[in-house]
Amino acid sequence: MSNPSIQTTNPLTEQLLKSYPMMSDAEAMDVVETSHAAFLEWRLKSPEERAGVIASIAKELRNSKEEFAQLMTDEVGKLISDSRAEIELCASICDYTAKNGPEMLADEQHDVPSGRGLVTYSPMGVIYGIQPWNFPCYQAVRYSISSLMVGNGVLLKHSENCTGSGLMLRDIYERAGLPKGLFGVLLISHDQSDAIIEHDLVRGVTLTGSDKAGRTVAQKAAAVAKKTVMELGSNDAYMIFDDADLDLAIKTCVQGRLFNNGQTCVNAKRFIVTEKNYDAFVKGYADAFKAVTMGDPNKEESGLGPLVSRSQRDQVHKQVEESVANGAKIVAGGEIPDQAGWFYPATALVDVAPGQPAYDDEIFGPVASIIKARDDEDAMRIANDSRYGLGGGIFSKDVDRAVRMASTHFDTGMVNINTYSIASPDMPFGGVKNSGYGREHGEVGLKEFVNVKAITIAD
Repeated sequence: MSNPSIQTTNPLTEQLLKSYPMMSDAEAMDVVETSHAAFLEWRLKSPEERAGVIASIAKELRNSKEEFAQLMTDEVGKLISDSRAEIELCASICDYTAKNGPEMLADEQHDVPSGRGLVTYSPMGVIYGIQPWNFPCYQAVRYSISSLMVGNGVLLKHSENCTGSGLMLRDIYERAGLPKGLFGVLLISHDQSDAIIEHDLVRGVTLTGSDKAGRTVAQKAAAVAKKTVMELGSNDAYMIFDDADLDLAIKTCVQGRLFNNGQTCVNAKRFIVTEKNYDAFVKGYADAFKAVTMGDPNKEESGLGPLVSRSQRDQVHKQVEESVANGAKIVAGGEIPDQAGWFYPATALVDVAPGQPAYDDEIFGPVASIIKARDDEDAMRIANDSRYGLGGGIFSKDVDRAVRMASTHFDTGMVNINTYSIASPDMPFGGVKNSGYGREHGEVGLKEFVNVKAITIAD
């Protein structure tokens, strides 16, 4: 009897792309053991040697940019320009890690009463990553490159929607000189994944996904005393203060909501606007959304591609309808178009209030929630009235005050001021509350899965 298969589908054409056989339990365990065996050699390489391979991965990613970008667009419906930009971001993560990793991981000397102390940042072992479909390359690169730099082995269970992308990334790594099998891709079910978490050779688990998935995986890992990093969902708030540059705010908030077809954990999602600016913001924002062109993500003139799947599109529409039933009002979009492909229009809601999905939950699609606040302080209160806390933003001409508000009052892991950005290799990425814990990127992210080893030497 043959194994069940994973099938990938093009969201634009709704046609089957490819079918991949799922692994048997024995095949999956072989991938773990192969990664561990390769790790035993890789951990002995110097940081500089590992950095050299990672620098080569950056070159190989750029060499493969067009092929990889096209595959991502075919698998998940990303605009082709966004796919190309994603590959470049991943290459820049490799550049940054190769340049800075050895120094960040250098031993530290300490004076201790009995002699001298040494702190080393040593590899832990095999790290298991469970990743979503919205950034097929980036989601896998951002945790794997740091772990590889440290000297760990890495496993990837990618979303079924982008199975081909996970396999292509493995091939790129190995073409660039990474030892064969050190980065292992698992084509497995959720039940098989639980067995991977429990495997004695797996030393840490990282997941990017919904808060529900995060709680489930974190509990399973905690039951076997495995360290975890969780990057979960959010409904990031962007505040438009009284003194905001309104044109800049509207333009940036439109881009921030529609980036990656609105399917990003750190999309700008809730727009909290003071009374002074509310009417003008709503009009400018709705007009901009109505002008967005849905279409083939391979065409440069398209401003919005299809959502990843029919179920994803239907879930977004259900959340919009439930919000409207509970008092929200549509000022742009809101209707499923009669055309092939899993499209959903740029949709803006006003009169958004507690008890509506548009206020309480994450809508993973191109839907904006616009909320009126009395003043700047009330805007901050509303922004923090969420179970999530990943990213967010403030628009204000008084940058010093905005920084104080961001650092002191905004209960979130990342804040943009007068801009929107997704990620930077040198800035920590992660959140608080139901948006998870732990960080990726920068020195903090590099050291999430290391053995911080204290060595004391007597004089």
